[in-house]
Amino acid sequence: MKIIQKGELSLSAIFITTPLDEATIASLKAGDRVFISGIVYAARDAAHKRMIEQLAEGKPLPFDLRGQTIYYVGPTPAKPGKVIGSAGPTTSGRMDKYTPTLLDLGLKGMIGKGYRSQEVKDSIVQNKAVYFGAVGGSGALLAKAIKKVEVIAYEDLGPEAIRKMTVENFPAIVINDMYGNDWYEMGVEKYRISGDESKRE
Repeated sequence: MKIIQKGELSLSAIFITTPLDEATIASLKAGDRVFISGIVYAARDAAHKRMIEQLAEGKPLPFDLRGQTIYYVGPTPAKPGKVIGSAGPTTSGRMDKYTPTLLDLGLKGMIGKGYRSQEVKDSIVQNKAVYFGAVGGSGALLAKAIKKVEVIAYEDLGPEAIRKMTVENFPAIVINDMYGNDWYEMGVEKYRISGDESKRE
């Protein structure tokens, strides 16, 4: 873990690599700021739907899910000299109905934006996985952390094809950890408590 100093504040930045192992996942807590390096797979709702359909037909998936991380993104076309276009996260809730099945098959990490359903959060705990939040609205900035991209399946889906991406220090924050903590809920509770205290002053 590396400590980044910023004025009088110190923020702990945790550098992790994929595929994710049990020790790494166990060390992460909701609210942790992380930088991810390694292989991450890009897949949105259309790709998730097709993967579930393939499983129902008894067909193998395009890649081995065990230990892997999926980024919920449908990147824009790459400009000349770039490996990828804007690559901001899409709303994770679109994947909720597919996620528990993929977690049961060994998926360990997910990157997106927004809340997850209770079923997904329960499955994260049961399967000892983690959900990261990427910064919404900064797709161009996030794209800079993506160093290599290869379409590996469902090319007909265009932006929603499954892509194998090599990332370097991709910034994210732990939203749901394997212990059942939810950073969004923690933030709301902290705000409520501070509001109650101000009323008493």
